[in-house]
Amino acid sequence: MIVLSLQSGTSADGIDVAVVDVSRVEEPRSGVSRPELPADVTMRVLHADTLDWAPDLRARALAATAGEPLTAGALCELDTRLGQAFAEAAAAGSRAAGVVPDLVVSHGQTIFHWVDGGRARGTLQLGEPAWIAEAVGAPVLSDLRAADIAAGGEGAPLMAVFDLAWLGAEAAATGRAIATVNLGGIANVQVVRPDGDVVAFDSGPGNGLIDAVVARATDDAETFDEDGRLAASGRVDAALLAELLRHPYLAAPVPKTTGRETFDLGVVDRAVAAVGASAVVASGGAAPATRPALEDLVATLTELTARTVVDAIPGDPAVLIASGGGARNPVLLGRITALAAERGIAVESSAARGIDPSFKESLMFALLGYLSWHGVPARLSSGGSGEPRVAGRFTSGRMPLRLPPPLAGVASVTITSTDHGGGPR
Repeated sequence: MIVLSLQSGTSADGIDVAVVDVSRVEEPRSGVSRPELPADVTMRVLHADTLDWAPDLRARALAATAGEPLTAGALCELDTRLGQAFAEAAAAGSRAAGVVPDLVVSHGQTIFHWVDGGRARGTLQLGEPAWIAEAVGAPVLSDLRAADIAAGGEGAPLMAVFDLAWLGAEAAATGRAIATVNLGGIANVQVVRPDGDVVAFDSGPGNGLIDAVVARATDDAETFDEDGRLAASGRVDAALLAELLRHPYLAAPVPKTTGRETFDLGVVDRAVAAVGASAVVASGGAAPATRPALEDLVATLTELTARTVVDAIPGDPAVLIASGGGARNPVLLGRITALAAERGIAVESSAARGIDPSFKESLMFALLGYLSWHGVPARLSSGGSGEPRVAGRFTSGRMPLRLPPPLAGVASVTITSTDHGGGPR
């Protein structure tokens, strides 16, 4: 089955498009191939690339995420334009791979993740899927989080579904838990345990705060800390780091989820103001409040992400596997590695296991599409209250929607190749 996945993370730094061949193994690990047993599957990437957003559309999406009020007309226009951009990306990916997919999975662009009273109440991703179905000529699976929330779950992180299938057998064989972290705008942590349980949650900020302060300081001439150069040239402000670590989300119990609506520039500005005010009081008013240099601010926010990721990991996993854009930041990954080593946890990039860090989420969405196409409920975390549900809703393509007989589940995932024609920017 050919699945084309589309996604744009909380930082909206581009549209990731991947075309993946997902196939059932004819001779499964159990030695028995029967439809009533969970299937072993392989995944092979045929094409993957990251396409730029139109600058004005990205700006409008980020403004909406930051809470800019929208009329019904403006919301409709944004939803349509995002859908059309995803459709163009899907068509380009299909052409590059030389195949028409059996299914497109579109996560959409997250605008708001509603958390109230310590649990998710709703979520909103925009990007009308009908435009994608029309452009590609294939059905589209979208709105992937809502069913889990309605069933009492958090709707995130979705990565738990992939990690359990990918790493569950290894954890069981070694008797040691395996942890993963996806360093997107928000960082999410998953721990796959030897008994088949998986705990998954958002640990806090990933690249999002770093990206935001860099973009503001450079008037959007730069949108992230390339290769960690700013962090490497700055120093961590201990007082500011301590203030940022007081954020109540960081002390909340798991499972928990968050987003840009919680960790935005206001978090940074309030922390800077609080530290500045304390410095003025401590000096008796003799020293004026000052803002940290950009390099020091980025260094401090990089340390914040590293600390909150490592501190959040429960138990004593043997290894922490890093993916996402942040895994390509050597300063951030270096600090995570050093802090994890203090707990006896080794750190490696997903690249060491055959998965491009920039496209692990793309593989996850392709697997989620395969599961929903075959009627398999998605289990996000054993630590939550939600019951497993089939994720998403289908928009038929140009032909009537015909689903195959349901599978009993997916027992394992093996990545056979991630060679592809595109790549991260």
